[in-house]
Amino acid sequence: MKQVLITGENSYIGNAIAAYLQEYRTIDQETSLPAYQVTKISLRDDGWEAQDFSAFDVVLHVAGKAHVDVSGASQEEQESYYRVNAGLVKKVAEKAKQQGVKQFVHFSSVIVYGDSAKVGQTKHITQDTIPTPSNFYGDSKLKGEEGLVPLADETFQVAMLRLPFVYGKGCKGNYPLLVKLAEKLPVFPDIGNERSMLYIENLTEFVRQIIDKGQGGLFFPQNGEYVTTARMVAQIGQAKGKKVRLVKWLCPLVVLAGKMPGKIGRLADKAFGSLTIDRSLSDLGDNSYRKYSLEESIRRIHED
Repeated sequence: MKQVLITGENSYIGNAIAAYLQEYRTIDQETSLPAYQVTKISLRDDGWEAQDFSAFDVVLHVAGKAHVDVSGASQEEQESYYRVNAGLVKKVAEKAKQQGVKQFVHFSSVIVYGDSAKVGQTKHITQDTIPTPSNFYGDSKLKGEEGLVPLADETFQVAMLRLPFVYGKGCKGNYPLLVKLAEKLPVFPDIGNERSMLYIENLTEFVRQIIDKGQGGLFFPQNGEYVTTARMVAQIGQAKGKKVRLVKWLCPLVVLAGKMPGKIGRLADKAFGSLTIDRSLSDLGDNSYRKYSLEESIRRIHED
């Protein structure tokens, strides 16, 4: 049985991983036994420093300051992002290494490469793409990664996961917004953008596999298919018993919105811009972690 410590008690991703690992069983000839023992701790105060890490095989560092609208953030708020997403990451990893933990898994983001492309343009991340954060949030995530690199060695494997858009039942952020659009709109602009996405149950299996292998390195888990915003809205509508018709005649309005300055332009780019990760970066063994397709994942989210 592997002993797993998850930092971040109220994290959506952390809670999903904890539930998945706790339900997972090893099968032998006579019995079904738990494969993982999971403990979660909060890092909101200094109490975590008294936690003995030596009992754990792996630390999953999910805790972090989440992405919000960064426009107009004060200097103090920006500094808090660096304290949590960079300084705290390194502090936790150093403690883990000092106390004999063998593997440290850090959850980062493709935001280290900056924002998605503008409407009508493409952005494709390859092995040669250099991270270029577009704001302090992305830079704080990149600094967090950079602080871990010197700690990695043969006895302390550091895995860094640059995650794309993660969605699943109960998630917050953009997915609930897409659900509202699917529920209310009879038509939706059929913009041909492409996005890399990751269903939460595909992510939990990905994490389980790298824990089992004790792997370190840089990872880019994603679903097996790129997705257009229009297709996702249509699939959500179908799962909820509502037909959403995809139309081309609304596309010029979206393109126009993307050219507008300020919040409107940013929202249009965020919703309809392209951002894809080269599929070769996301391979893990036989890729069995991709348990569900887009259609299957959305059906699972909305099934009663």
